[in-house]
Amino acid sequence: MKFTELQLNNQVLDALDAMRFEECTPIQEKAIPVILEGKDMIGVAQTGTGKTAAYLLPVLDKLSEDNHPEDAINCVIMAPTRELAQQIDQQMEGFSYFLPLSSVAVYGGNDGVLFEQQKKGLVLGADVVIATPGRLIAHLNLGYVDLSKVSYFILDEADRMLDMGFYDDIMQIVKHLPKERQTIMFSATMPAKIQQLAQSILNDPVEVKLAVSKPAEKIIQAAYVCYENQKLGIVRSLFEDEVPERVIVFASSKIKVKEVARALKQMKLNVGEMHSDLEQAQREEVMYAFKAGRINILVATDIVARGIDIDDIRLVINYDVPHDNEDYVHRIGRTARANNDGVAITFVSEKEQNDFKQIEDFLGKDIYKIPLPEGLGEAPVYAPRQRSKKAKGGWSRRKKR
Repeated sequence: MKFTELQLNNQVLDALDAMRFEECTPIQEKAIPVILEGKDMIGVAQTGTGKTAAYLLPVLDKLSEDNHPEDAINCVIMAPTRELAQQIDQQMEGFSYFLPLSSVAVYGGNDGVLFEQQKKGLVLGADVVIATPGRLIAHLNLGYVDLSKVSYFILDEADRMLDMGFYDDIMQIVKHLPKERQTIMFSATMPAKIQQLAQSILNDPVEVKLAVSKPAEKIIQAAYVCYENQKLGIVRSLFEDEVPERVIVFASSKIKVKEVARALKQMKLNVGEMHSDLEQAQREEVMYAFKAGRINILVATDIVARGIDIDDIRLVINYDVPHDNEDYVHRIGRTARANNDGVAITFVSEKEQNDFKQIEDFLGKDIYKIPLPEGLGEAPVYAPRQRSKKAKGGWSRRKKR
């Protein structure tokens, strides 16, 4: 479908034409009409599907045509990281080029001048405020931000915000908003905590969901079937002779991230770690060092599985099997971008065999199992279906997490 077939006004279409945007992506085709109708919405879509335009275009259309108060904040867009807030702000500038609308991006940093610029935009009432939760609350607590006239409240990458511990911050911001508003939420996955958040802040939402796309064919996928206590030994053996540039190791908890990072540092490797115990400034410093090549290996929780904008990651290691198909696709999708090849290796312990089998079923293929390195002992047999038998003879269904 072309954008001209949607009920967008001429100024928005002119901006799209200037930016050479013609065809809608599937999420845009589904979401834009729902948002234009004024309904609350939850969109389930991966990064890179065009979701920013899916909410910005209809909201800008409504802001330019409907009767909104002047010199007031009319739309608040929440983003988990400074980088995403900046990206949204850049797209906002392009899409609103022919519209008399103002915006301000509000995010953390140690720059006092930046804080004052943000304060000025908030006090004067920018039409659209794009903010990270912590920094918006810092301004709210100083008493000069009025969110009582907000018509549109948008949460982008909501699952990532919750992973980063922003649930209480979001609920605190919601208290400053009017009850009569349109709320739009985008999330790459729909775990129970996202459903709970949706029930708390959305009113009878329409759900727009895209099927999870399969990983790129050029990603070489393999696995080690092992015992949990053999995983560190496999990691050490992989980097014994040669360290590929740009490696991400995903672990399921910050405790494991710290354990793996410590083991790799003992091998005198350039390692960085990324988890929720780090402050925003520390996370930015680690990411900058990784992008600049000062760090070869990044050990991380799923905080960085989405939204990381590095094209030449050569190897992704799943130290633990991801909880669901979506997480697996997000993690290994960090590699083989921009026409590069990439490798994704998953460590599968005894307890994780059922989860991994579910991923194989989703992919429609068996992933190659690499023999364990010498000296690590015997590997367990890969027999997931036998392990999932119930005492009554039926097959267990994997619980949703």
